[in-house]
Amino acid sequence: MHQQKRQPELVEGNLPVFVFPTELIFYADDQSTHKQVLTLYNPYEFALKFKVLCTTPNKYVVVDAAGAVKPQCCVDIVIRHRDVRSCHYGVIDKFRLQVSEQSQRKALGRKEVVATLLPSAKEQQKEDEEKRIKEHLTESLFFEQSFQPENRTVSSGPSLLTVFLGVVCIAALMLPTLGDVESLVPLYLHLSVNQKLVAAYILGLITMAILRT
Repeated sequence: MHQQKRQPELVEGNLPVFVFPTELIFYADDQSTHKQVLTLYNPYEFALKFKVLCTTPNKYVVVDAAGAVKPQCCVDIVIRHRDVRSCHYGVIDKFRLQVSEQSQRKALGRKEVVATLLPSAKEQQKEDEEKRIKEHLTESLFFEQSFQPENRTVSSGPSLLTVFLGVVCIAALMLPTLGDVESLVPLYLHLSVNQKLVAAYILGLITMAILRT
């Protein structure tokens, strides 16, 4: 016997709701922004009912605040700001979109969209530009401070070990050569020609290294 497959029961409030955009910005000096469009997507295999709620319904007009979306389709919801006054600048309002199956009343999912009225689009662009410049300067200062110790180490000149080796090589070249009988320096400090050649070679390498730093 074949068992019938049961469709999984949808839990109330857990269904993801896909809306774009998730933020509405109205500008008082730009009438074209007083009307915004929300797009509600339905990627599921069943139809959805939707309802739009608002924390301040007296400030907005929502065209088709309730309706239905066919499976794997979308619907546009037009929202108009009808109370553009300076006292509302910067106030954050919220819209809530609730969706449910057409045959049920319980809300399967919810999505909130924030709405803000700003005085001027140009002022907002200026503030955004200043913010980007400040962030860029902060990042530049951070990287400069991060790499500054390394740069100091690289450009601080020859190390003490290099200087010490150079002094030793110079002293070795100044010591008498083996066979020099008239020197007052003790015999154990007399160096052979080969030893002085090695000291001269090392001194040349050290000089090149110092000139490159």
